Amino acid sequence: MTSNYHGEQGARTSAVEDKRPHRKSAAYTYFWYSCDHQQAPRLDTMVHFTAEEKAIIMSLWGKVNIEEAGGEALGRLLVVYPWTQRFFDTFGNLSSASAIMGNPKVKAHGKKVLTSFGEAVKNMDNLKGAFAKLSELHCDKLHVDPENFKLLGNVMVIILATHFGKEFTPDVQAAWQKLVSGVATALAHKYH
Repeated sequence: MTSNYHGEQGARTSAVEDKRPHRKSAAYTYFWYSCDHQQAPRLDTMVHFTAEEKAIIMSLWGKVNIEEAGGEALGRLLVVYPWTQRFFDTFGNLSSASAIMGNPKVKAHGKKVLTSFGEAVKNMDNLKGAFAKLSELHCDKLHVDPENFKLLGNVMVIILATHFGKEFTPDVQAAWQKLVSGVATALAHKYH
């Protein structure tokens, strides 16, 4: 870590070398610095949902077209964060946004991902338990960077916002953001 002091009043700035393999990606840099990472739940902290948050989540979930939203969410993840494509090398043509968004394997896996996300909706009081096996699979066998779970969750919130428009109020967004953050934390549990 290097530190520099600038200005008359000695304002301190720090530069920390980012050793993650995707550090050069402009999309990652934008995402990383545009999000408030202090809001994500800690791994040792269980996410608690109010009755109102649960009702909001369950109400919207009942209206989600899982096949359509799942394919779109995974497709957008692969387009916006291209380094995630390395986990899908058997999916065929991922050479362009249109190829990815039209890829039947991307759509099918997106549906599978969003279907499993339904477990979060059913198990909001035990996300860690609901995703224990998937956490183990993604850690031990697939070696997926757990940061990707956060990225997919945020993409999913964007998809829900576009699909539901005015119905996706700030309260709805807050509840869903809390859920996707909790799911990302639960999926990352095996890594720690």
